[in-house]
Amino acid sequence: MFRTSDALRRNVHSQVTDRVGSSIVRGDIGVGETLPPEMQICEMMDVSRTVVREAMRTLTGKGLIESRPKSGTRVRPPEQWNQLDPDVLRWHLETADMDRYLAKLFQLRTAVEPAAASFAATHATEDDVARIRAGWEGMAAAKTNEEFVTSDIAFHQAIYFATRNEFFWPIAQMFDITLRQSFSIAATGTHRPRALVEHRAVLDAIAAGDAEAARTATHVLLTNSADDLVRIRGHAFDAPAKRPARKR
Repeated sequence: MFRTSDALRRNVHSQVTDRVGSSIVRGDIGVGETLPPEMQICEMMDVSRTVVREAMRTLTGKGLIESRPKSGTRVRPPEQWNQLDPDVLRWHLETADMDRYLAKLFQLRTAVEPAAASFAATHATEDDVARIRAGWEGMAAAKTNEEFVTSDIAFHQAIYFATRNEFFWPIAQMFDITLRQSFSIAATGTHRPRALVEHRAVLDAIAAGDAEAARTATHVLLTNSADDLVRIRGHAFDAPAKRPARKR
């Protein structure tokens, strides 16, 4: 049976995980650096060794750290982190420069979402289309920005699930964390009527099974969404740094 002491321990464990994890993502503890010894963390955070060990296991599972005999617990390179993990996403969001964050997010969506809509048009079930339609109807009926954002996220999530391809689903699952910020910014603009028309075009193409139309409509939607954010923020958000050209 679930006990109050179990709940308290898990809550403390989550707090320790959050503090150490956010410190790693923020760069306070650099790649390859060793975390303080277990007992030192216990003293710093006033928690038991059991709690610290549980937190370390959690962070290991997220790919942030690794423990080796005689060398301690070290921070792994970001390339080895589980970047789609909800906590890792949240830690990034809490520490990110918003413009660079939005640029990276749109890079991902532009690369993946038109294809997801295309696959959804080919593979969506009636229930999938109903969920996409429900998202659009929620957007159209929204009385507040928060209601609009929640339905907008549900709309896009439903498209990824409608691909019937489980490798697209983690992207949908991360949207409630990653897209809420950008959608909340966009919801303050005056472009909502046009956005509803663009979302409806995506919905209609998927419902009709027209893969190319779904791809095209999604590309138009994303392009205009990026332009809306630039207009609302008053400037273009910075693109992620490019790799230097290779010498030949």
